[in-house]
Amino acid sequence: MSARAAADAFERAFGHPPTGVWAAPGRVNLIGEYTDVNEGFVLPLALPHTVRAAAAPRDDGRLRLHRGDDPATGWAELGPADLAPGRTTGWAAYPAGVLWALREAGHELGGADLQIDGDVPQGAGLSSSAALECAVALALAGTAGLGLDPRETARICQRAENAFVGVPCGIMDQTASVSCVAGHALHLDTRDLTHRQVPFDPEAAGLRLLVVDTRVKHALADGAYAQRRAGCEAGARALGVRALRDVPHDRLEDALDRLPDSGLRALVRHVVTEDERVRQVVERLDAGDVRAVGPLLDAGHASLRDDFRVSCPELDLAVAVANSAGALGAGMTGAGFGGSVVALAPAERAADVERAVLGAFARAGHARPRVFAVVAGAGARRLA
Repeated sequence: MSARAAADAFERAFGHPPTGVWAAPGRVNLIGEYTDVNEGFVLPLALPHTVRAAAAPRDDGRLRLHRGDDPATGWAELGPADLAPGRTTGWAAYPAGVLWALREAGHELGGADLQIDGDVPQGAGLSSSAALECAVALALAGTAGLGLDPRETARICQRAENAFVGVPCGIMDQTASVSCVAGHALHLDTRDLTHRQVPFDPEAAGLRLLVVDTRVKHALADGAYAQRRAGCEAGARALGVRALRDVPHDRLEDALDRLPDSGLRALVRHVVTEDERVRQVVERLDAGDVRAVGPLLDAGHASLRDDFRVSCPELDLAVAVANSAGALGAGMTGAGFGGSVVALAPAERAADVERAVLGAFARAGHARPRVFAVVAGAGARRLA
């Protein structure tokens, strides 16, 4: 949807024109899963898919919301009493949480009318919720004339999801949505949010980055995420470090020997080796060797499957079939138990990979996945 179409949709919904239209992208994480909740390193890139928010301010403290992708039931109207943790649930909690978090950060904001639409696949591990939060944050800040920098925006959106929605996510998704640059992956230190833009243009190397959206999300996902995070924190306490990013890769075996519990050892091993894989991928991209990234995607998936145990049959099938059809490497992206896989394939084999994955899922009786190529897109911005 263009900015003009978004503005027109807003006017149809609310009867007056918006102040502006803002957009924020979803993200795909090339490597670095569950490292952000351990203050480690990640390497996401922004998708070309975005959530768009057309907005106009209100002076009565109310938040009126309309989802363009669900015109029949996608209405919500929230009064001041609803803008507190625990008072609003469902999709409306995300924009409500952003307004609450902005106010908690000391920004004086009234209410707003918001028309929301987008094309970031939901439930695919591609951060549609972070895209929604960041688009709303930019819209609310823009209508109020606030000069938020990307780092503050990311922290406000993370607080909205943690404290208002109740999801204990890290800060990678929000930072990627507001800070990514087209044609680059974001090498992000999630402890202090320092980052560097790393050139990432697989097409120039004759490659395609494919996303396989399995279209499944198993019921274990949310609870398992919190359990894994708590386990990592227990491992850090047992090792006497602030976070697992502080365990040096070359001292990993010594650290594992100090942990009596095999479950903790597996969690620690994944996080420490995943941080090392992020470093190695960045090293290869800096050297212009995009093809050499493939085996590191495979290694990351094996670690998530075997040590972190957050994979599922659909993800494992997508990885195995993509590789057998010619991909240079593949691995799950996101929190797991469904969601998506990324596969790096030679351009001439991309169609073969897609056909092979679709055929394998059909034979296994799984839902038909969605397979599409992505390029590194731009971060959050004002459209009109």
